[in-house]
Amino acid sequence: MHGTKIMFPLRAALLAILVSVALCQDYDYEYQPRSMLGPSGPNCDQECDCPINFPTAMYCDSRKLKAVPIVPTGIKYLYLQNNQIEEIKAGVFDNVTDELRWLVLDNNQITNAKIEKGTIDKLTALEKLFFSNNNLTEPVIPPSKFLDELKMMHNQISKFPAGLLSDKDNLTSIYLQHNRLTTDAIGGAFKGLKKLTSLDMSHNNLKKLPAGVPSSLQILYADFNDIDSIGAGYLSKLTALRYLRIAHNKLVDSGIPAGVFNVTSLVELDLSFNKLQSIPEINEHLEQLYLQANEINKFELTSFCKLVTTVSFSHLKHLRLDANQITHDSMPPEYFNCLRQASEILFE
Repeated sequence: MHGTKIMFPLRAALLAILVSVALCQDYDYEYQPRSMLGPSGPNCDQECDCPINFPTAMYCDSRKLKAVPIVPTGIKYLYLQNNQIEEIKAGVFDNVTDELRWLVLDNNQITNAKIEKGTIDKLTALEKLFFSNNNLTEPVIPPSKFLDELKMMHNQISKFPAGLLSDKDNLTSIYLQHNRLTTDAIGGAFKGLKKLTSLDMSHNNLKKLPAGVPSSLQILYADFNDIDSIGAGYLSKLTALRYLRIAHNKLVDSGIPAGVFNVTSLVELDLSFNKLQSIPEINEHLEQLYLQANEINKFELTSFCKLVTTVSFSHLKHLRLDANQITHDSMPPEYFNCLRQASEILFE
């Protein structure tokens, strides 16, 4: 523990870098720049590029399009982001109903009312649907059983009917942050998803963590909601969960059942920017704990270690306690043995 650093909060410049990295991860599709695509095929819409060198891709991004063009046979990857698309007319996908794998519609102006029947509801082979930064009020789900990634961030989605995803056995990632979803609106939405590993519900209107999520879940983000309590036994059912973020909520001590976070699978737990007055009990296997900007006024070693021996101790590596009501002097002298693996403990 001689290498432990007692530090102040991250400087603004570093924080800005971290935020920019996180934002870049929202849109992780990659492809060649337009200047490197080469000549377009003869069947392509004149406003798009279907490069001969990439015969299964159609690039229609950033071209001020108002509507989705007709997609020719053979296209598997369709890029339509950064346009002014307001509607999707019936028939535009008729040539690729069982071929299209990726559909990228981010940063447009599409509403549910302007998505005609005979469009997305006919795509039986779709694997990835990126529909962020539009004007959707409810999710648009293709019939494909191969869907593995669904992104509908930064919309106005306020309801998510139960059963919409019931046959999506291959769905692993769902991103619904920055919408208007409530706890009741997502009741039953995620039941039956056998392979779901990542769920992001940040920046919504949840009062509780989502119910019915499968035991396969490894990542659950619920930052910036109105969550004030955690259900007893909630995490014990999520035996694969490794990363849990509930920062910027309304958590208080009375809403944290004893031992609710004491589960062996968790590696990272973020409870920062809440209203906690004490440090909740964690498991000795936890490695990252973020508690900054709460109202914590005491440091109890039993939150980290029930028993300290040569083989029993906390594996915590990073602990943030800045912007609370305690200092390094609040730590008991015997913290060294319990937190022997901690390389950073941050106070104000």
